[in-house]
Amino acid sequence: MIIGVLHAELYMQGCSSLKEKRMIVKSLKDRIAKKFNVSVAELEYQDKWQRAQLAFAIVSNSKKHTDQVLQKIFQLLDSEVNSELINHQFEYK
Repeated sequence: MIIGVLHAELYMQGCSSLKEKRMIVKSLKDRIAKKFNVSVAELEYQDKWQRAQLAFAIVSNSKKHTDQVLQKIFQLLDSEVNSELINHQFEYK
């Protein structure tokens, strides 16, 4: 069993309120969870208007599959228009 986690820190320059940030983060979390069948959690910066740290987790029997899914999520985050990916980290256990 392989557990893969992608930690991603996002910066949302256009956000002017927590409500706006939460709409963007919720939309992103829901879209990725549905598309890739992964668990998603917001870990840090809940009270910051323009920052969010998310974690995406997947459990699989293949490291190759786990890595492919996390790489696709990374690519989606990197190309996201409403936010900028400023830091990321992959973990495998």
